[in-house]
Amino acid sequence: MATIYDVARLAGVSPATVSRVFNGVGVSEEKVTAVRQAAAQLKFFPNRTARTLRRQSSEVIALVIPDIENPYFTEMARGVEDVASEAGFSVVLCNSDAQVEKEQTYLRIAIAEHMSGVILAAASDHTSLEEIMAAGRPVVAVDRSTGYDIDGVVMANRDAGRSATEQLIEAGYTRIAHIAGPEHIETAVERVDGWRMALASHGLPVIPDLLRFSSFRVDGGREAMEQLLALPEPPDAVVAGNNLIGVGAIQVLTEHGLTPPAMGVAVVGSLPFTTLSPSVVTVVRLPARHMGVTAARMLLDRIGGDDQPARTIVLRNEIQAATVSR
Repeated sequence: MATIYDVARLAGVSPATVSRVFNGVGVSEEKVTAVRQAAAQLKFFPNRTARTLRRQSSEVIALVIPDIENPYFTEMARGVEDVASEAGFSVVLCNSDAQVEKEQTYLRIAIAEHMSGVILAAASDHTSLEEIMAAGRPVVAVDRSTGYDIDGVVMANRDAGRSATEQLIEAGYTRIAHIAGPEHIETAVERVDGWRMALASHGLPVIPDLLRFSSFRVDGGREAMEQLLALPEPPDAVVAGNNLIGVGAIQVLTEHGLTPPAMGVAVVGSLPFTTLSPSVVTVVRLPARHMGVTAARMLLDRIGGDDQPARTIVLRNEIQAATVSR
């Protein structure tokens, strides 16, 4: 099924121009003709309900994320803004601090301010989209699913957790810990699943004491790493469930004189800063900017009238393996 982007490419105009043509906003006759001819050729028919809603909405979309201080989400925001700006839309960045109540406030503001749609990284599995969906505003979920029948863009999280763990196993480590994010966050749980899968597939035991759920922040990584080092039998390697957990864990290991290869380290997500050489830490790179770009395009398609069934796009990761081994 053709989308507003397909029409724009064929007509040689921007997606915003296609939207303006179908919404009756002033555009040159030449561009109107080009857009209508492209739409006819592609059999593109904008949804009438979406068009009616569009006239009542501003050219503004909301991006609601749980942690604006995390470079992963700011990189994602850049991707969203690049696509939205090209299409003539502005982006309002909302930081929920992973609090459902704060998230709901931003969703209500999006309705009250007649924003055209929302891209949402849900605060938890208790996120409610009843009001925003009842208002007819399209929502695209990013990073984690919501349980609602809406479009989504997620990472291959189980694969990321498994790949990070397997790199440590191949480097000779056998007692591998995992510091995960919050237990109620889908991304954290899926990366833990990948850790378990890798250990089991290589005949290594899954030791409960070596799994620590924490926050997706630096202090969470620090606290959990201290706990792991205090065990009667500490791990010989650790998988950090996200970039900031990795920073915290590496800080503690450095303070204890246990930097790689004394302790193996693998991190899911690009490290924003560290005193260690990149060659001693395995990093599973997550394409955050691509996630933002993909989500923004999906949302703009919905705003433009795309009414095909909801779909979820899974983005693959890339391994940057450490060059040291035990």
